Amino acid sequence: MNAVVIIGAGPAGIRAAQTLVAHGVRPVLLDEAARGGGQIYRRQPANFKRSAVKLYGFEARKAKALHQTIDALREQLDYRPDTLVWNAEAGALDTLHEGRAARLEFSRVIVATGATDRILPVPGWTLPGVYSLGAAQIALKFQGCAIGERVVFAGSGPLLYLVAYQYAKAGANVIAVLDSSPFSAQARALPGLLSQPSTLAKGIYYRTWLTAHGIPVHQGATLKRIDGEHRVQSLNWHNAKGEHRIDCDAIAFAHGLRSETQLADLLGCEFTWNPLNRAWLPQRDSAGRSSVAEVYLAGDGAGIMGADAAEMAGERAALALLEDIGYLIPPQRATQLEQSLNTIGRFRQGLERAFIFPESWATDAADDLMICRCEEVRAGDIRQVVREGHWEINRVKAHCRVGMGRCQGRMCGAAAVEIIACESQRAVSDIGRLRAQAPIKPLPFGLEVEP
Repeated sequence: MNAVVIIGAGPAGIRAAQTLVAHGVRPVLLDEAARGGGQIYRRQPANFKRSAVKLYGFEARKAKALHQTIDALREQLDYRPDTLVWNAEAGALDTLHEGRAARLEFSRVIVATGATDRILPVPGWTLPGVYSLGAAQIALKFQGCAIGERVVFAGSGPLLYLVAYQYAKAGANVIAVLDSSPFSAQARALPGLLSQPSTLAKGIYYRTWLTAHGIPVHQGATLKRIDGEHRVQSLNWHNAKGEHRIDCDAIAFAHGLRSETQLADLLGCEFTWNPLNRAWLPQRDSAGRSSVAEVYLAGDGAGIMGADAAEMAGERAALALLEDIGYLIPPQRATQLEQSLNTIGRFRQGLERAFIFPESWATDAADDLMICRCEEVRAGDIRQVVREGHWEINRVKAHCRVGMGRCQGRMCGAAAVEIIACESQRAVSDIGRLRAQAPIKPLPFGLEVEP
């Protein structure tokens, strides 16, 4: 009998595994990381001994609970860390572990692939010393180091304040926080955020703590340029008061998160435009069932909702899977999970109003701005293809190779769509989405293939 498989050992994947095991099902849990926990609860290497409070702050209790759960489950499931799922199709996954490629057949699969940063490039973003917010967080949690000696954090979204706080709390020299969202937007969003008062309180605490410790927080601040000869030396930003310069040696930036949907795409799931996430997302019902009978979706990989929602969605998707293969599930628990997810969904709407997308970014992007680092495609190259009559993202890709490199559009795809929409004077939703291609992440040469 083919296996029940979970892809991703973050909050969604771990809770899904726990639920399946509790009903007597032994799943295969595949995870690209060396230790389970996902990005938000990423575990330090075994030889690091920092306390959970220092690593996760207010989330220490949740992180420890999740880690203890997967540790307790190890003997009751087929756990495969350090395993990249680089291709997927009906009934089978292609994996890579320690340089060896293998194929894993499945009967059902829960896709819990998480999210990554949404990057809107600025001049100088390819310099050494420039990181995404998520990458800066990995350096701190997993490598025990800061990305620089004088660090600036920029962009928008809750992760901006969280990572800046974590760095400052750890003793790093945080020079400034540049939030592109104006304070007025966050004030207007406050009623919608009150549906999750504890989460709102933590966000307010991070912001207040930074200011109280002498770290300037500028709102309505747009990052304009990163300067340096061999690495980052300074940056320029502006707000309503004019142009400003900051000397620094590192910067981390992003404008919120985007779901990692490539495997859902390769598995044949249908997609729908989601204006809240400003992205095409795989369709799913309230229980996590996708448009493909044997595929279930959970966590931020199906729509950005945060770690708490990911745990609930992982459990709910596992219950749906169990029900579909003939198990009796507790209906009250299923209803409770869906109601809680709806409440978090309302909070999520408030967050989007608080951290508004910088609509003027594409208009302001100069023609020589590098959009796709892998293929060295600039904004002007994309605009030229649009002027030639092509505006669907995959047609533009075919003509100028944007999104055709190592990252398969994971870093540049969102920015390219914004440029195309602006130049063609179409809605972002009309531009389409980059079709996933295998391998979704780079593979080494000389792969060994298991028989």
